[in-house]
Amino acid sequence: MIILITGASHVGKTALAQKLLEKYKYPYLSEDHLKMGLIRSGNTHLTPLSCDEELTAYLWPIVREIIKTAIENNQNLIVEGCYIPFDWQNDFTDEYRKEIRFICLVMSENYIRNHFDDIKKYANVIENRLDDSDCTMDSVLLDNARILQLAKEYNADYVLIDKDYETDLADVI
Repeated sequence: MIILITGASHVGKTALAQKLLEKYKYPYLSEDHLKMGLIRSGNTHLTPLSCDEELTAYLWPIVREIIKTAIENNQNLIVEGCYIPFDWQNDFTDEYRKEIRFICLVMSENYIRNHFDDIKKYANVIENRLDDSDCTMDSVLLDNARILQLAKEYNADYVLIDKDYETDLADVI
């Protein structure tokens, strides 16, 4: 099985991937790690500050083929990151799609307003963010609203984190 986890920045994609790894022993691929490896190795002109659309256009074809290879080899894999396009299904045949579970994490406006300090506090729970100055309540609100709109537009499965983060994610898979 392939599990795709996407969502806005700071929503807990990597933390969920880590929990699933611990529970199911499925390895996971962080799109941020792939991005930084390609950037640091000089294999792209893109930078960590490039827009998400450019990064998705560059990273998704690589990730897509990794997913196909894992499926062809009957391997489980979790892929987490914000560079999974909402129209990802268009890149796979029915045979591949039946092996893929897509999950989009979205924090509600209510959750963000009531737990913004926690969002900032847990930003580094799995990985160290070198610069988190762009994480403001307004940016988190806007990013999550945009992701929720896309999830609805593409009729994608999403988990709305509204009251308690742990409870809202308890049975995601």
